[in-house]
Amino acid sequence: MDLLLTFIDIFIHLDRHLIWLIQHFGVWVYLIVFMIVFCETGLVVTPFLPGDSLLFGLGALAAIGDLNVAWLFVLLSGAAIAGDTVNYYIGKYVGPKVFHQETSRFFKREYLERTHRFYEKYGGKTIVIARFVPIIRTFAPFVAGIGAMTYAKFIIYNVLGGIAWVAIFILGGYYFGNLPFVKSNFTMVIMAIIIISVMPGVIEYFRQRRAS
Repeated sequence: MDLLLTFIDIFIHLDRHLIWLIQHFGVWVYLIVFMIVFCETGLVVTPFLPGDSLLFGLGALAAIGDLNVAWLFVLLSGAAIAGDTVNYYIGKYVGPKVFHQETSRFFKREYLERTHRFYEKYGGKTIVIARFVPIIRTFAPFVAGIGAMTYAKFIIYNVLGGIAWVAIFILGGYYFGNLPFVKSNFTMVIMAIIIISVMPGVIEYFRQRRAS
């Protein structure tokens, strides 16, 4: 329960926690946020880590000179691309074993087949679109690695999606994060970003439920 409250507090007061990190770790904060973005995109077990809101908050701090926006863009684009690449290979080598048992409680073959049909319908842009949907962006490269997409095709969309994702949120925070209205309502803005980000996934979930 305490851990859950801690995560909620981090999301709600993200700006304060980022400022605290900068004050206590200085230049090492670049490595810290690199690892957060890498783990959020690269490890299937950490989809709960902040992504969109973190990038926006970092961009806002870069606007007031606490961080270098160019360094953030380069490092976090690299983290996003590397994370998806690792996730792809985890799916490639671990995924088939996960789906091997037909009677698995959490992973059923029908889920894999449904995901394959999704990739066949939307193609490579699935990887790009998934970048902007929390949770889904963590699992999309994993499923792609299982067999939905070759790596040669995957890496193209991985690079395009990673750069676009980081650029939009970092620059969004850089140019809009320090407007008077945004600064005075930063928590509300962060919550709005989270809600808007998860809405496509929620809508798709209920569409699937209705179709079933």
